[in-house]
This record gives sequence, structure tokens and C-alpha cells, in this order.
Amino acid sequence: MGTLPSSSFVNLNFRFRLLSSGGISGGRSSISLRRASGNLCFLCKQRPEVWRTRRRFSTSRCYSIGGGDGDDEKSSSSSSANVSTDEAERSERSQTSVSSSRPSRMPSDGPVYSSFQVDSIKLMELLGPEKVDPSDVKLIKDKLFGYSTFWVTKEEPFGDLGEGVLFLGNLRGKREEVFAKLQHQLHEVTGDKYNLFMVEEPNSEGPDPRGGPRVSFGLLRKEVSEPGPTTLWQYVISLLLFVFTVGSCVELGIASQITSLPPEVVKYFTDPNAVEPPDMQLLLPFVESALPLAYGVLGVQLFHEVGHYLAAFPKKVKLGLPFFIPNITLGSFGAITQFKSILPDRKTMVDISLAGPLAGAVLSFSMFCVGLALSSNPAGLGDLVQVPCTLFQGSLLLGLVSRGVLGYTAMHAANVSIHPLVIAGWCGLTTTAFNMLPVGCLDGGRAIQGAYGKNALFGFGLTTYAMLGLGVLGGPLSLPWGLYVLICQRAPEKPCLNDVSEVGTWRRTALTIAVFLVIMILLPLWDELAEELGIGLVTSL
Repeated sequence: MGTLPSSSFVNLNFRFRLLSSGGISGGRSSISLRRASGNLCFLCKQRPEVWRTRRRFSTSRCYSIGGGDGDDEKSSSSSSANVSTDEAERSERSQTSVSSSRPSRMPSDGPVYSSFQVDSIKLMELLGPEKVDPSDVKLIKDKLFGYSTFWVTKEEPFGDLGEGVLFLGNLRGKREEVFAKLQHQLHEVTGDKYNLFMVEEPNSEGPDPRGGPRVSFGLLRKEVSEPGPTTLWQYVISLLLFVFTVGSCVELGIASQITSLPPEVVKYFTDPNAVEPPDMQLLLPFVESALPLAYGVLGVQLFHEVGHYLAAFPKKVKLGLPFFIPNITLGSFGAITQFKSILPDRKTMVDISLAGPLAGAVLSFSMFCVGLALSSNPAGLGDLVQVPCTLFQGSLLLGLVSRGVLGYTAMHAANVSIHPLVIAGWCGLTTTAFNMLPVGCLDGGRAIQGAYGKNALFGFGLTTYAMLGLGVLGGPLSLPWGLYVLICQRAPEKPCLNDVSEVGTWRRTALTIAVFLVIMILLPLWDELAEELGIGLVTSL
């Protein structure tokens, strides 16, 4: 993109007064002009008494021949020495070259801006989003709004940078019916140029007499409100992150065989004083046995994303590429999936947000239960791996389920023999629970925003951040997950086209149950409770 020099925005103030020959006022030379065609200003080619312009960011006026008082006109008629047109033009160029460095003495009715301020404002307008055309605003007010739909009483800026228009007024019917009618008429009047949003009226004094909040209608250009297309770099980054996630899942599968790994490899990864890395070729024989666990963890993440796409397809909502986040502890922290189209309503936001975690949770819990069943079968001892008993103290819900299936004897030991599917299901459920936390642009945050609104999401978000910071949820994973959310997904989702209509009772009930299960999964067992339940060794005092 080319840059514009600052000289393009310099605010020049001109003042030409007609004085008698050789007259000097305030140390400035003044010129008298006379043309054969009459007293015309050589800048604007109009009669001075007609020419008078005031711009938004400029206070320049033309005080040319006849633009002053009566004494000047009398002095002009009695002047005997006139300046030629060429001399006038040279004087004009000289006046222009020094006007920016010399303070203007002309009167001003509006605020005076410096050249730097003008440059900044002009540059912001140039680089900022394109605003709504004022002529279209007038057309929309005349053609769309009225006594039978929505009576407009006030207009305010709308959008992140005020690039749109928010129409405030009084609703004259059922909000869903009025909104559908306005959308249809907007398409007939302006085509696909704008998007119309129905939002809650900001700072409203009371609810709507018909029930529910008072509504307003926001107007934004499509190129401003709709997400941009997927770029080539996004495809490349998505592919690289997927490759790294596959590697982290394989690494998790190798780490699950820690009791069988060579001692030098275990020492390097567990001893903080170890400096010299071991021969990594020693890990090659363990890669093949690590693949089933890697497939399970990766399969949960892919199934999670498939759930989002299956829920978005019938709603005609486009989703972007998933950006997987690798993690060596869980295999993956999940994926960032962006909406590539504006959501029609809040019901759609809740459905799409819950579909992914629901699909991932069903597959993960199935793998977890099957793995526990295989772990309790003596015939499958050859396929089991040894894990520390402290693993089951990381989740209240999963620890209780494992204790109920495996029994007191198996769980009351330093190491527990389990099938790799247990680890895959455990990691999948933990990742799904993290993504369902009600904060930011996570699946849980989107669902809370759709079900209860942005204000509720703000309160839930503060509580979640506090619990992650204190390590209440997720144990040792709370800090890295909290940093990930702050960096990548802390901002809430953009509003829907219909950001007012309620989502229904059953969606809110399902969301409440999901949040409760999330807390049960991420809440770790403290030592006293783990000892009482028989999950892990009993500590001797």
C-alpha cells in the first residue's frame, strides 16, 4: 500500500485584503487584484461575497476582493497602482509557501486543528473501515422504517470504530416479524451492500412494553461486518500446526510407556539437572506402540471439529480452518475455529458451540469406559501400561469413575495398570472440558454469550480467570491454559444478526449441566479426599 505525504493534508489559511497602493498591514504585503471579467477571486473563480466554505477539519476562508468591509472597497476604487496577473500568481505562490509556518490572523468560528492533527484524522479515515453512505442512510430511513415497523427517533455510531449507524426508536410490532420484514426490504432497496443487526438498545431506561428488552437496529457494510476469506498463509499455518499436533500426540504415546523406556531417556526428561541429551534413536522402537494412543487423542480432536461443522452446515454458517494447538501433556489443547459468516441468531451460536464439545465428550467418555473395562480384564495384561496413581487424583469425576470400575486394590498402589484407551479418553475429556470453560471465544464462552448475553459472559469470564489463576481448575495445567486463552481467545464473539431473541429453556438447561460436568472434570482431588476415597496410597503420618 502506498503512503501519502503529509503535505497532502496541510491546512492552508489564505487572507487577501485589498488595500491602497503600497499599503502594508501588520508587516504583511497585501495585493490588489483587478480582472477584466470583474472582481473575481483568482483562487475560486467566484465572486468573493458568494464564496465562503467551511470544512470539517479546516477553517479556511477566502477574504478576497469585496470580501472585506466598505473601507476596503473604497480604497480599492481609489488605488492607482495595480498588480498584474503574473505578479499576483507569484505572490500567491509565495503566500502559500509561508502560510504553514506563519500563524494566521483571520477570524475563525470553529475549532482550529494543527497540521499533525489533520494528518492523523485524514489517515485514520483513509485506513479505517468504510463507513455507511449518508445518502443510503436517508434512503433506508425513508423506505424501511415507519409507523408500522420501527419509528426512528435518534441515530448513533455503531460498530467497533463507529463505522456504522445505530437507529434508536420505538418498535411497532413483534421483534422477529419486524426484523424479518426489514431485512427483506433492505435487500430490495440496497441489494447485498449492507447487513442489518437487531441488538439491545444501549443504556435503555426500561424494558419494551411488549416484553423483553428494548431493541435497536444497527447498519454496517458487508465488507466491514463479515469475516474475510481464508488466506494462503492461514492454510500453511493450519497445516503446520496440525503436523506439530500429530507429533505431540505421538510424544504423549511414548511418554505413557515411561516404565519401559531406557533409563537414560527417562533421566533426561525427569531429572532437571540432566544436560546432555540421550540418543533419540533409542525411542524408535517405542513409536509403533505409541501410535494407538496418538490415534485416539487425535481422533477426539478431529471428531470435535466434525461436530462443529455438522451443526453449522444446516444453518448455512461457514467455518474457517481449525488451528490445532499442540500440547505435550494432553497431546493437544484443542483447536481455534473461526466463524466465516455472520451468525443469524443466538440459538445458532449455542447449537454450533455445544456440538463440538458434545461430540468430543461422547467419543472420549466411550474410550475411557472401554479402556477401564479392558484394564479390569486379566486377559489383556499384555496391552496395559503403568501410570502413577496420582494421575487419577487430577479429576474428581474421572477419579471416582475409575475407582468404581477398577476397585480399591488396583487404585491403592503406587502404579496402576491401565489400557492406553483410558489415557486417550482422559486427555480427550480434559481438553473438551477446558474448551467448555465460559470465557472469551472458547466454545463455552460462545455458548454462554448466546444463552445469556455478553454481560453474563463478562462475569463468568472473571470468575474463570480467577479460578485458573489460583489453580482451582485443571491443577498444573491451569496456568498454561489461562495464558493460552488470554493470548489467543480472550475476546468475545461478534454479535449475531438477531442478537436479541431468547434461546429457550432447554438450551440453557443443557448448558448448565455441561458447565457443572466441566467443573467436576477439572476439579482435582485434594489429598484428604483422595485418601478417604482410596484413590492412591494412604499417607502415613
